[in-house]
Amino acid sequence: MLTQTEENYLKALFTLTETEEGKTEAGTNELAAVLNVKPATANDMLKKLKEKKLISYEKYGKISLMAAGRKLAVEIVRKHRLWETFLYEKLEFTWDEVHEVAEQLEHIHSPKLIEKLEKFLDYPQLDPHGDVIPNAKGEMKMPVRKTLAQLPVGKTCKLVAVKDNSASFLQYVVQVGLGLSSKIKVVTRQSFDGSLEIEVNGRRSSVSQKFAENLYVV
Repeated sequence: MLTQTEENYLKALFTLTETEEGKTEAGTNELAAVLNVKPATANDMLKKLKEKKLISYEKYGKISLMAAGRKLAVEIVRKHRLWETFLYEKLEFTWDEVHEVAEQLEHIHSPKLIEKLEKFLDYPQLDPHGDVIPNAKGEMKMPVRKTLAQLPVGKTCKLVAVKDNSASFLQYVVQVGLGLSSKIKVVTRQSFDGSLEIEVNGRRSSVSQKFAENLYVV
């Protein structure tokens, strides 16, 4: 049985290495930043995970999930996203509230509960943020997606997912007038800093390049 902290490390590593096309490794500093810990603290935990043969890792080198580690990480991600969906669809939590609660619920170890939860939700494929929910076999087909930052000026797209699930970012997305399936038109892009002027439902807003990089569109 893994500790909650160990599970959090595996989930964070999975998110860093398997949500971006072509990326399979992450750095210690990158992982530490996501988990909001010091690199030395992350290094200590990574040594423990390596001893359990869950990750491939050399001190301050690149980190990747081994087969056993990936299996466990996918199970945690699956539980997290199913709980987010339950909270959003059945208990009427907003999409910026579900992440923090699901962070607590994902550590419940009951395969039967998760099986019943998935059936109760009618086997959803996407969570409230547009992320793919792994199935019971741990399979998940990652869609090919672009970010809003990659879209040419003049193009119109649809918001399908968000990269940043933090409450502050999601609240900002709502302030701009966006939600999943919203249509977005890129009006202008500043060459100086990559900031964009976008149009949503006839309303224009200026957003940063960082904001645009955290929205997945088709």
